[in-house]
Amino acid sequence: MTLTFEADPAVDQALTDGILALWADVTNAGGAVGFVPPVTHDDVRPALLKHLASMTQGTHRLLVGLDADGEVAATAFYAFNSHRLMTHWVWLYTVMVHPKHQGKGYGRDLMAAVEHTARTAPGFEAVEAIRLGVRGGTGVDTFYAKAGYKEVGRVPGAIRVAPGDDRDDITMLLPLT
Repeated sequence: MTLTFEADPAVDQALTDGILALWADVTNAGGAVGFVPPVTHDDVRPALLKHLASMTQGTHRLLVGLDADGEVAATAFYAFNSHRLMTHWVWLYTVMVHPKHQGKGYGRDLMAAVEHTARTAPGFEAVEAIRLGVRGGTGVDTFYAKAGYKEVGRVPGAIRVAPGDDRDDITMLLPLT
């Protein structure tokens, strides 16, 4: 079974609920996606609504992966730069694969779809690179390195997960040219 990826899907209640459930489930399984467990859907909802509002403003784009049942199984949000000197690269945010699907190669498939979309989708013509921030101490920097991303910066202790638990903020880059 593989995921079906769609860039810029129509946002309806089912998609919103699916992303909300995915985000909460990933966080509660220990995923580093902007929160610390435990979280509820209500905890995550304001962050999701902010992403969705940015999509309507044209500053964010969404790539969603649907499983064989049509359920949201993976996501990645692209954020375009508004600064005139930085429009040639995008940020990648909220990269997630549902915990029940991890270990099936879906993360690798998601990252391939992220790159393919950035190289081929309308509106990405000026994009020459993808940057993403990674929470240190999780091991996901190794995963992204296998997908072709290189570490280009690190701020020690910039992310405070809990008192006495500071993590590095790692910036990774995938050149597209």
